[in-house]
Amino acid sequence: MRSIPPAETFPAHTPAASQIFTTVLSQGPLTRLEAARRAGLSAAAVTKAVRPLLAAGYLVETADEEAPPALGRPANLVQVDGGRALFIGVKVTATELIGVLTDLRCRIRLARRTPLTDRQDTSVLASLTDLVHELHTGAEEFGAPVLGLGIAVSGDVDRAEGAVRYSPFLGWRDVSLAELAAKSTGLPVTVDNDVRALTVAEQWFGAGVGLSDFAVVTVGAGIGCGLVVHGRVVAGAHGVAGEIGHVTVDPAGPPCHCGNRGCVEAIAGDAAIVRRIRETTGAEVAGTAEAAALAHRGVAGAREAYARAGEAIGRGIATVANLFGPQRVIISGEGLAAYDLFAEQIRDSFAASAFGSAAHCDVQTRPLAFEEWARGAAATAIQSFITPDDPPPSR
Repeated sequence: MRSIPPAETFPAHTPAASQIFTTVLSQGPLTRLEAARRAGLSAAAVTKAVRPLLAAGYLVETADEEAPPALGRPANLVQVDGGRALFIGVKVTATELIGVLTDLRCRIRLARRTPLTDRQDTSVLASLTDLVHELHTGAEEFGAPVLGLGIAVSGDVDRAEGAVRYSPFLGWRDVSLAELAAKSTGLPVTVDNDVRALTVAEQWFGAGVGLSDFAVVTVGAGIGCGLVVHGRVVAGAHGVAGEIGHVTVDPAGPPCHCGNRGCVEAIAGDAAIVRRIRETTGAEVAGTAEAAALAHRGVAGAREAYARAGEAIGRGIATVANLFGPQRVIISGEGLAAYDLFAEQIRDSFAASAFGSAAHCDVQTRPLAFEEWARGAAATAIQSFITPDDPPPSR
């Protein structure tokens, strides 16, 4: 795709306008009065903030048909017109690209997958560009402009710089992905860690809506964690906040690719579980599906590997609860396919390791397909479009 300037910029020129729009986007439709209350702003500030958004078609007002009859002017509901703009999100894995086209309310309109046969950054970029072009072409039927591209990658990702510092599953180091993708697609590009991107989607559109403090813990090939503290996604000073996969839970445990021993990921990651089952049973286990099948058949070594993984995950979640005191911890990731094999151990280990009232944290599971991770990438693009000068990850 040729390089073209962005179609338009978001008509919210004050922090209040962005705040009101975000509140209505994630929690609407709302009356102006309720939007002001939830955003902590005055009614006058809300009226000023919504005026340009209504004029540009990003917000619409409709009559509140469920409101009881009252004297005077009836209260109208303000809501986001999801069809006003479109965004593309791409989740990059070691074996494929998962892409989605979403509307402004992050509802998936199209979804596509492309296999990866080569993990070299240049090859992945070429495949990504083709996938974005396909989704961009598909967007024409919706009659709205595509205003941004979000890319989610596992590993150490610097969102502010748009760079992948290190991605172990791809073997990348210091890849300026945002700059490269912007040149090849012609779209404004946001690049973020995949778990943080999923956390943004949960904060604005999922199980974290309305919560000021929560965490998303993902289990699967890696063990990740996204943190929202005081309403902001936390990246940390070096962009690696929330790495519970590399919290040591057993100093005498197996070595981890990070160089330490006994990390949660070294015990509970997919590869670690498969490796443990091979060691204890002698079986030639090809992957996670076979590993789970052995455990479901009652093979002792396989069940022990999952139980051990559950204990490690529970301790990791307890560490998050003890340090940050979140209202909720959302467990997701492809590893949930075998959740029944270690759910009890996660609960018991969490209860034993959580301190005091941290044990009251609401821990819930939320199975999400990879398309939902791509939707998270689109959510970061929406976020960047709405607040371009105020990147959300707190540092």
